[in-house]
Amino acid sequence: MNYLPLESLKNAWIFKHKSLPIVESDLAKIKPMNIERANIVWDTFISRQVDHPDFFKKGDWPTDKSNWLEQGKWEGLWDSNEQALPELIEKHLDWDQNTVVYYCSSRDNVIETNWLIFKRCWKNFLFMDDGPILLGKKRQQVVQFTSNGYFKIGQKPSSN
Repeated sequence: MNYLPLESLKNAWIFKHKSLPIVESDLAKIKPMNIERANIVWDTFISRQVDHPDFFKKGDWPTDKSNWLEQGKWEGLWDSNEQALPELIEKHLDWDQNTVVYYCSSRDNVIETNWLIFKRCWKNFLFMDDGPILLGKKRQQVVQFTSNGYFKIGQKPSSN
């Protein structure tokens, strides 16, 4: 089995927070990967050198400034009653609703869902804001979220 029960996440509370309720049918589509599967996704799409965004180094594509196009602020919207993602992210990630997405927080912590569910629940995911990278299966567009309230949009190199 490639997935763990959502409750087994040490930070599962982010998906059960009273101020950001998620309907059961959406919760069922938020699938934390087991460590073996998470490691494969991380090694394939993020880095073979490091296990967390804090430690990216030369040779990891996220450190190459040419992979990043623009940045914006997510924190203000996150704190508001507005449900939509920042417009810059919505425009950059022009994906089908059912595109499989990976929210990669660390080598051992990758959550799979689809683009529709991520858009609906992005505020819950952003409780984990220490550098995670959001990417779509078979897509080059990426977003990285940082704990200072900013995000950057970019393109993952084809070799990754």
